[in-house]
Amino acid sequence: MENGTAPGGSWTFLTNHARVLVQIARDPGIRVRDIAARCLLTERAVQRIIADLEQAGYLSHERRGRANHYHVIDGKQLRHPADSGPTIAELLATLLRSSADGGSPAPKAGPGDRT
Repeated sequence: MENGTAPGGSWTFLTNHARVLVQIARDPGIRVRDIAARCLLTERAVQRIIADLEQAGYLSHERRGRANHYHVIDGKQLRHPADSGPTIAELLATLLRSSADGGSPAPKAGPGDRT
């Protein structure tokens, strides 16, 4: 799926940048290796995406021992003019909603599950 193809079509609703940002928002101490596995990307692709997000001011990081700890810049607005208005915090709040606040978490597909 790294090449952008998905079952049932060649497009998806979220970009790889959004997927990586969601994983970091869920766990600011997550390893690149774990982001790659969850997003079905290579570690190198995740590193490039993180660099893009940092360069654009959506993300920062600090070293804590041998690991990175990331910080999402919540007040930053979305990049595309058609998406102007909402902030990263508002986007992430929608994508990260849990059953505790009225939303329902995305179902986890197992290896034998089919859609």
